[in-house]
Amino acid sequence: MDFLDEHLLPGSFGHFFLLLSLISSIGATVFYAIGLRKGGVSSELSSGTGSAAYWKRLARLFFVTEAVSVFAAFGILAYIISNHYFEYKYAWQHSSLSLEPEYLLACLWESQEGSFLLWSAWHCVLGLIFIRKQKQWEAPVMMVIGFAQVLLATMLLGVDILGLKLGSNPFLLLRNSGVLDNAPMLHEANGALRVDYLSLIKDGNDLNPLLQNYWMVIHPPVLFLGFASTIIPFAFVIGGLITRQYSEWTKAALPWALFSAAVFGLGIMMGAAWAYESLSFGGYWAWDPVENASLVPWLILVAGIHTLVIYRSTGNALRTTSLFLILAFLFVLYSTYLTRSGELQDTSVHAFTGEGITLGHQRFFLFVFVLPALALFAIRYKKIPFIAKEEEASSREFWMFVGSLVLFLSATLIIAMTSIPVFNKIQALFTGKDKLLNPLAMGEDSEYAYNRVQIFVAIVIGLLTGFGMYLRYKSTGRPFLKKLLLPSLAGLVIAALVLAFGDVNYTKQGIGYQAAIWVAVVAAIYSAVANASYIFTGLKARLKMAGGAISHVGFALILVGILISSSKKEILSYYRGGIPAFFGEKSEEKPGENVTLVKGVRTDMGKYWVTYEKDSAHAQKPLWYYFLKFESKDGKEEFYLKPNAFVNYKGNQGLMANPDAKHYLTADIFTYITSLADPTKVKDTASFKAVSTAVGDSFFYSKGYVVLEKIETERTIPGLELSATDSASIATLKVQSQMGTSYTMKSVLVNKGGVLFSQPDTITSESLILQIGKVDGNKAEFGMKESDAVLEYVTIKSLKFPFINILWAGTIIMILGMVISVIHRRGAKKEGARERKVVKKQPEDRERAPRAAVED
Repeated sequence: MDFLDEHLLPGSFGHFFLLLSLISSIGATVFYAIGLRKGGVSSELSSGTGSAAYWKRLARLFFVTEAVSVFAAFGILAYIISNHYFEYKYAWQHSSLSLEPEYLLACLWESQEGSFLLWSAWHCVLGLIFIRKQKQWEAPVMMVIGFAQVLLATMLLGVDILGLKLGSNPFLLLRNSGVLDNAPMLHEANGALRVDYLSLIKDGNDLNPLLQNYWMVIHPPVLFLGFASTIIPFAFVIGGLITRQYSEWTKAALPWALFSAAVFGLGIMMGAAWAYESLSFGGYWAWDPVENASLVPWLILVAGIHTLVIYRSTGNALRTTSLFLILAFLFVLYSTYLTRSGELQDTSVHAFTGEGITLGHQRFFLFVFVLPALALFAIRYKKIPFIAKEEEASSREFWMFVGSLVLFLSATLIIAMTSIPVFNKIQALFTGKDKLLNPLAMGEDSEYAYNRVQIFVAIVIGLLTGFGMYLRYKSTGRPFLKKLLLPSLAGLVIAALVLAFGDVNYTKQGIGYQAAIWVAVVAAIYSAVANASYIFTGLKARLKMAGGAISHVGFALILVGILISSSKKEILSYYRGGIPAFFGEKSEEKPGENVTLVKGVRTDMGKYWVTYEKDSAHAQKPLWYYFLKFESKDGKEEFYLKPNAFVNYKGNQGLMANPDAKHYLTADIFTYITSLADPTKVKDTASFKAVSTAVGDSFFYSKGYVVLEKIETERTIPGLELSATDSASIATLKVQSQMGTSYTMKSVLVNKGGVLFSQPDTITSESLILQIGKVDGNKAEFGMKESDAVLEYVTIKSLKFPFINILWAGTIIMILGMVISVIHRRGAKKEGARERKVVKKQPEDRERAPRAAVED
């Protein structure tokens, strides 16, 4: 059947390119494998002669075709979304007509299919660069990348084979997805879909409101580049194990590992910044399972980089390096499984629910890499070279190895705690869901469960990165002590000043945890000072060689920023009387840490007066922006914050809020909405109730009582013309609320030409409206109405994060240091290549040059 207004050509091309990407990735994998078998990691393979070179050229052709196919599919999906072709499920489910152009781009990777396509696209980019830059190890590395592309391509096929669903196709038509089955208005009487069904679909389902943020545009691509890049160090190790060239890959792999750590770390910290600015986590890190799942492989990768440097220096730790680089990629796959399988949907605020790619398919993707990789490592383990002699305990390499083990153990503990839901489900397979034997749980304070262990990791890493760099001078005796003494004393003095005058206190978990925080602050500050000093004393300010020290300075500053901002985090919005928070509504927030602001009413919030001045609505969707005026009580400061909130948007999801922050050099004032009345549902359905009273008497309303203080007759009313025969009666009333607050109201009854006009008065904070109806001497009749429709309010939570900028500055410095290291290592590699050419041209130097060529 032909349906009106459908655009089927883009989807047809999309299907074609997805299928072509699968076929070409299989071809690339197979032909690289053949080339590797025939030529190994040899000069023949890189020189372009012989049968191995033939298979390599053929594999390249297939991989380039694979890359073109993925880029084309990606571009077609972007075209479908940007043109609002809602006949495609992906466009309908994740976009809308009102969505801003930049968020239409974000729709590409909001769901599983789009994010897997993004991952595949990054593999293609990295593969093309690798082919051009890294000729010698091209076959083994690209064989592994090609195999990963095969599996990613199956994730996007969306076909049924013998009843088994294989992947989820982003080009699936809405009418074939089952979504329209429960929409009778789109069907004929006989159940057939109407040919003009598209004319009845006025808009898409929209991008999740919490994802409508600029971070959604830039964070996922960077993070997925980090995910994708871990496959290259992994592939180097696998290639070395397959070809039995166990150590030759190490020099070529180091720049790629550094690049991966830099991009991956940047992606993680972008996520932390997003959580801080937009997702109302109450901070930049909540130990959310999805956050942890990205942190773990990065920690292992950093540990692997350090052991790789150890091996390049002393020949030790090659086995450990191989294991770490394998596990870094495997934990990327496991983390992907955790966040996309639905395993964490009950414990994470932003895990996928498992919709789309089937659970079995994701498990296959995980195990088809995990089992062969670990098996190959185990089989080749004894063949991997090692030095029987242990490193001296006073050597720099020994303490680098200790630090790497600490990072690895930290990552292992984090992923074990994060995987508790998975462990419980595995146990349920053997005992039954209702018969779990002591199911594991994190406890009520999961954040503290992580922090009480990781605080000691911070202490150890801070100390090791501080003095470890100086151990290269240990044999110089007094000069070594002199070099080490000055930064140590400076670090201790600065740390002491910070602790003495910085009020770094966190007594919530007891004095023991408080002491650990103090020690960690000292260790982190010492590390930052010692590494900064080493750049000038040990490296003579040669920045191109200082990548490691610069990274350590950045990492130390990250620790300092985390420790100080978290321990000194201050809640500004403590309840100090007035209107209670939430008005009985359900909320996970603590009422005592929130303040309710009534529109136009200046409210006490500790150090500040805060006024909810106005609000504005989005032109096309139920999104409201609230303008909050902050005034310091000393009169020295005034600023506005503009947090926004969604109410029951995209289904019954409750309140969703994006905060706003006032940024200072030394602190941030961070504020977000925790409760508000739904502007679309507040309707005035209350009616006036008649009340008669006399001057001096009182009557009650639901939240207090009202006293009629006096009735006056006036001949002049501002803004109203009254003749000599006209008059106005003004009733002054005092309202006393149950909360102890009193208000004065004035209700006016105008007699103009014998016609009575009543002007009511309103107290919005009490939802109270009074209007005078009749006056008889010192008596009066009033109409009283209580209506929530007159109350415009927001409840806010406001926090102060001191010295948060240290954290962000540390991130930038750490990434900069890694980039400098990448550039330096690439330069060392080129220098080695030039020296190898010298060896070929001058045979008499053959004994000297190879050794020089491998020096870092």
